[in-house]
Amino acid sequence: MNTILAFLLVLGPLIFFHELGHFIVARIFGVGVEKFSLGFGPRLFGKKVGRTDYRVSAIPLGGYVKMVGEEPDADIAAEDVSVSFTHKPVLQRILIVAAGPFFNVVLAVLLFYLIFLFSGTYILKPTIGKVGENTPAQEAGIKAGDLVVAIDDHPVETWYDMADLISASEGNPLTLTVERDEILLNMTLRPALKQIKNDFGEVAERYVIGIEAARELTHKRLGPIEAVGEALVQSYKVTEMTIIVVGKIFQGKISPKTLGGPIMIAHMAGEQAKAGVVNLVFLIALISINLAILNILPIPVLDGGHLLFFSIELLIGRPVNMRAREIAQQAGLFILLLLMVYVFYNDILRWFAGDPTGLGSLSGK
Repeated sequence: MNTILAFLLVLGPLIFFHELGHFIVARIFGVGVEKFSLGFGPRLFGKKVGRTDYRVSAIPLGGYVKMVGEEPDADIAAEDVSVSFTHKPVLQRILIVAAGPFFNVVLAVLLFYLIFLFSGTYILKPTIGKVGENTPAQEAGIKAGDLVVAIDDHPVETWYDMADLISASEGNPLTLTVERDEILLNMTLRPALKQIKNDFGEVAERYVIGIEAARELTHKRLGPIEAVGEALVQSYKVTEMTIIVVGKIFQGKISPKTLGGPIMIAHMAGEQAKAGVVNLVFLIALISINLAILNILPIPVLDGGHLLFFSIELLIGRPVNMRAREIAQQAGLFILLLLMVYVFYNDILRWFAGDPTGLGSLSGK
């Protein structure tokens, strides 16, 4: 029961914000909205205000906004032409469609902001835990336990700050200022170019000095302005990583077996709810960005498919041929159904394997 409730707490805000984006921008441009639904299928309950029926439907796996004249071939009464989606300028239609994914990103930024504002953040201190044999760090005299406070007079606050400065050195000499026994020492070294594996198991070249982190975490409180910056940075990092992962799945470099559906989301929501409110909110923010990126893929029936058609219309000066749109919509629906079946299949296999989230294989279990 707790898992189902957590699942609804995750999915509800995501759907609501996504559809709210479509709804608000549609109303700004004077488009009539007939239905605002959380969920698909039969109407459970709701209220009609003016033209719009605000409803909750039986199947809680999505939602939709039904606008007047949404389908290009729909019969529209003469008095409704002025509020018809199809009869609005193409740029307005693009903005209405793009508003859904955009609001999902806004939701993620807002949730990250609240997390950082009230809970602060944990940073990995640039404390050295191990120094490799015959490495630039060892030759320079760096020892385990040293705390790096600056590189070439650039202050270093986190391990990642330090790693970025070393990687960007291009092999040029660097002066590391380290704190040892409350004494500051300057050590000059030249990073070496090494082949290392990234998070995806791919071999890449990077400048390193041969050290490992001591894994010392420290808590940092953030003010309102700092929390905004951290929320934007976190949202950017999640977006970047999600796009990279999607690209690598299409390239075949990451197994599509990592994809998950409602069962995986429900289980993760339940686990994060047990871990605390902050963890659950963080999960909602992550999935919100994933939902935004999924929706802008150029697959007909998704927002990205509509944006593709409208972009073509903008370029050629007329709507895409109706027959071509119908064929593309059917193909897109077929692809989407296949994807849904596949992720359900993955969910079921993971469930019976006792690894509903798919994380066991990644941790060596």
